[in-house]
Amino acid sequence: MYSIVSTAMIHGIQSVSVSVEADVNDGMPMFEMVGFLASEVRESKERVRTALKNLGYALPPKRITVNLTPANIRKSGSGFDLPIALAVLAATGIIDAEKLKECFVIGEIGLNGKVQPVRGILPMIADARERGIKKLILPLENEAEAALIPGMKQYGIAHIGQAVEVLNGTYKELSQKPYNIEETASEIKKLDFADIHGQKFVKRACETAVSGMHNLLMIGPPGAGKTMTAMRIPGILPPMDEAEQMEISRIYSVSGLFEERAGLMRERPFRNPHHTITMQGLAGGGVIPRPGEISLAHKGVLFLDELPEFQKATLEILRQPMEEKKIRLGRLAGEYEFPADFMLVAAMNPCKCGYYPDMQKCRCSVGAIERYISKISQPLLDRIDICVETPQIQFDDLLMEQKEESSAQIRERVMQAHERQKFRYRGEAFCFNSQIPASRIAEYCAIDKKQQVYMKAVYNRLNLTARSYHKLLKVARTLADMEGCEKIADRHLNEAVCYRSIDRKFWDIDKGGW
Repeated sequence: MYSIVSTAMIHGIQSVSVSVEADVNDGMPMFEMVGFLASEVRESKERVRTALKNLGYALPPKRITVNLTPANIRKSGSGFDLPIALAVLAATGIIDAEKLKECFVIGEIGLNGKVQPVRGILPMIADARERGIKKLILPLENEAEAALIPGMKQYGIAHIGQAVEVLNGTYKELSQKPYNIEETASEIKKLDFADIHGQKFVKRACETAVSGMHNLLMIGPPGAGKTMTAMRIPGILPPMDEAEQMEISRIYSVSGLFEERAGLMRERPFRNPHHTITMQGLAGGGVIPRPGEISLAHKGVLFLDELPEFQKATLEILRQPMEEKKIRLGRLAGEYEFPADFMLVAAMNPCKCGYYPDMQKCRCSVGAIERYISKISQPLLDRIDICVETPQIQFDDLLMEQKEESSAQIRERVMQAHERQKFRYRGEAFCFNSQIPASRIAEYCAIDKKQQVYMKAVYNRLNLTARSYHKLLKVARTLADMEGCEKIADRHLNEAVCYRSIDRKFWDIDKGGW
């Protein structure tokens, strides 16, 4: 007899449809599996055989052949156990093969028949729905995650016996409470910018960066509030729409970071990896690559504290995804692509001791300062739109009784700036100023003749590259949007130049820096 069941596997963060075929015929007793299988999938044969035996479903002494299609894609993961087991049972006549054909099945099984959860349920179920499948048989632990995809009839099972009951019509259905995305939403308490006294220029830079989704670097001595400021950026990030929530939730589902969540990810990610992170941890990796911190920060913020303490090779990985908004990893099994549309926020001391250019406190030699600061390469620095100095907080600022502006107030202005950009770029492949391609700079960041003369002088004086010049114009465009101006004014260019010139103060030590 012959049976077939639909399942899927994860390639990168995408779901790949797989069909499991089972055929039982007379011949030499054997259990054979084919279809370009990874080692963990080949081992499924023994798990399935033993689990079925322990549950009383002894396999007949016949030739059993299981094929996973398409044959040109390498099958990996442990989620094929349950579909293989059910396909074999259907081919032996124990369960209804026609009912099985209508279902999507996923799950790992133990030797006692217990069904274990798998990663990446969300994209697989979403893909199954697009293919017209209406019924799901999946691990009980994955049931809540699968419920995020509406319009599907799901059966969360704890062991193979329950799956048999489902397909034979003897399963006693439990009443399912309809899923309500609003009920599962949990409010995350965010830190507030009102807690930061002084540092008005730094706060302004943060608002500008978030308003245009620009990359931001803060440089200053220890205790100046760099980390404190960065940790409050999530409080001014605008909310995500439903499509963005689903996209990010898929990434976290594949990464195995979604199990304890009650609903879709409603807040933009804020990732803060330690400086000891490896290249694989940042970019993603493994035999079967999984998303790294770059992808986990998709549509949100990647915060790198103590930037020069990261390995230089690790930091250089950022260059391509910061430009292309995606990262590609090549493996023997194929090429994997992960999204990487993130806003980089970085903080660093200007030297090892942290007090340069205050030579009364700084204990570092010029050579030591250069070695420390040179860990941040010029190509990487060119990809950072805004560079701002965070000076030491004055005592009078700490005693200031005046109430500081809250994150809610700043967020309201940020959302208004975002709406202006989305309206301007409607119909385009991008929606934020930071994403304007070089070919469209002249159109969306136009400046008059007088401003061109000024920018030429700035270009030569600061020794800008074409990339850094374009980023300067994009920041000026954002500053104009924050004021609701259609055209870039001189004051916008001046402020953008200030954000661009601070880095020269620290990097051009041998050219008359401090």
